[in-house]
Amino acid sequence: MQLNLNKPICFFDLETTGINISKDRVVEISILKVFPNGNKESKTWLVNPEMPIPAEVSAIHGITDERVANEPTFAELAKDINVMIKDSDLAGFNSNRFDIPLLAEEMLRANMDFDMNKRVAIDVQTIFHKMEQRTLSAAYKFYCDKNLENAHSAEADTLATYEVLKAQLDRYEDLENDAKFLAEFSSHKKFADFAGFINYNKEGEECFSFGKHKGKKVLDVLDKEPGYFGWLLNADFPLYTKKVLTAIKLRAFNNKI
Repeated sequence: MQLNLNKPICFFDLETTGINISKDRVVEISILKVFPNGNKESKTWLVNPEMPIPAEVSAIHGITDERVANEPTFAELAKDINVMIKDSDLAGFNSNRFDIPLLAEEMLRANMDFDMNKRVAIDVQTIFHKMEQRTLSAAYKFYCDKNLENAHSAEADTLATYEVLKAQLDRYEDLENDAKFLAEFSSHKKFADFAGFINYNKEGEECFSFGKHKGKKVLDVLDKEPGYFGWLLNADFPLYTKKVLTAIKLRAFNNKI
């Protein structure tokens, strides 16, 4: 089944130096852009992370310090990546929890704005886990009857994820061929930021989900304890979380004018 799209969608996968969203870096990114008319374009970049790649991580994806030593940094690639994804929805495998948050950090670190407000995100892993409870390799075998060669290669994983989503639409009649539906179906609890430090209450208001102010509305805390905002901005939180907090504070300021 072909995807029913109202706008382009970019399937992507990251290979990284580790799994810490705030501190680890991309070493490979592969993007497959699918257009509403069915046309596709793809691009894969090796990336110099400007930090050592741990040996145990290289053993998983096969990318070593030597291999990326002469490759461009993410900051040097950010404009090209942004051009490819800026008009598109996003999709990946475990992308809502890892790839999108880490991509956001890299883009913001490169002074490239990144915002999810005008796009949706489809997490193919979540659909798979809700339906079958498996891994990407098993999903590829289960849905496509193919063996996933070169697993943990960003390009192979990206192409496999695209094929798995199309096969999921063929298999499950209750899945709508619509990016917004698939994004909502594949999402977990909704957060204002990617890392899950700010969630929403029943009224749709942003609340802290951690620490001494857990469950309290962000606006109330920032109003009663102004210094907390400065502490958050200087603490070791993801850049996207800080961006969301700043937007909330600015929104409150503008509402008072």
